[in-house]
Amino acid sequence: MTNAENKKVLSGLSLAELEEFIVNNGEPAFRAKQLQNWLCKKHANTFESMNNLSKNFRSKLEDIAIISDTKIKQKLVSNDGTIKYLLEYPDGNVVETVLMSFDKRPNLTACVSTQVGCPVGCTFCATGKRGFIRNLKAREIVDQVLTIQRDLNISVTNLVYMGQGEPLLNYDETVKSINILNSELEIGIRRITVSTSGIVPKIYQLTEMNRQLVLALSLHAPDHELRKKLMPIEEKYPVEDVIKAMKHYAEKTGRRVTIEYTLIDGVNDSTEHAEKVNKLLKGLKYNINLIPYNPVCGDKFKKPSMERINRFKSVLEKVERKVTVRLERGTDIAAACGQLAGQIL
Repeated sequence: MTNAENKKVLSGLSLAELEEFIVNNGEPAFRAKQLQNWLCKKHANTFESMNNLSKNFRSKLEDIAIISDTKIKQKLVSNDGTIKYLLEYPDGNVVETVLMSFDKRPNLTACVSTQVGCPVGCTFCATGKRGFIRNLKAREIVDQVLTIQRDLNISVTNLVYMGQGEPLLNYDETVKSINILNSELEIGIRRITVSTSGIVPKIYQLTEMNRQLVLALSLHAPDHELRKKLMPIEEKYPVEDVIKAMKHYAEKTGRRVTIEYTLIDGVNDSTEHAEKVNKLLKGLKYNINLIPYNPVCGDKFKKPSMERINRFKSVLEKVERKVTVRLERGTDIAAACGQLAGQIL
């Protein structure tokens, strides 16, 4: 990829892509590893700062390359420390990326986007209301993480593919980005979570990779009719088929999956709904993550009371599965689950 001045954008490339670029420009291949180290480990913002490269090579890089063409259009910091970035690509499209930290588990988790907008159209999600614009390239997904690292001079330790878009509808670029982030940034594969609304063929394809990443399913309803009202993708991939695919993933990889369930007051949060969830997931190795609904502008939905949330949780725990209520992060800057709209606030 090049910018308007026909310079190669380096941030987000794989090591093999960097080597090809370096060799094609008359430099020895080992320079690629040096560049990769500066881009991925040392969070370099300029070629000049790469002081183990010769002055001639740094000068050459200034002429033929740029580090990144991703611009921080807005940066918001929540009261709880969560940081939301609105990032702009050269074509003018924007996505949001969120950085979260957790005191009890010392890590820095980046929530990345895989598409500009989203084609799935969940009725309670701000991204879905935006509609689908385009897929992101692997380099653009990776550069979300690298942009955070350059801005804060930190190293991201955990990744969740839970930002804008459906990762498995951009399957090839999503998988390529995972491979780069795992190998080049050395983020452990077990520290990477991919969330899907239930794209059945791609769940089976992901299973064949046999990687030890965490697969998370956005369930949000325990039966076909209710899920269809909340998530139009249910028409194409019925929940029974989705659960069958998730069981296949868990069995083949040996990894417990995560079930994400957004609780919406009076819609999907009754004890009867909880009983149906237990029945639906019988035989699946899973943990379940309850997400109290986060407000989205213009929505009719509401967050349940803690009494309703705890009642729902207690029913799920009857089948001896780990059930957690997600800690709210970034709600005051619209950075929480379901709130990413790709807009200036």
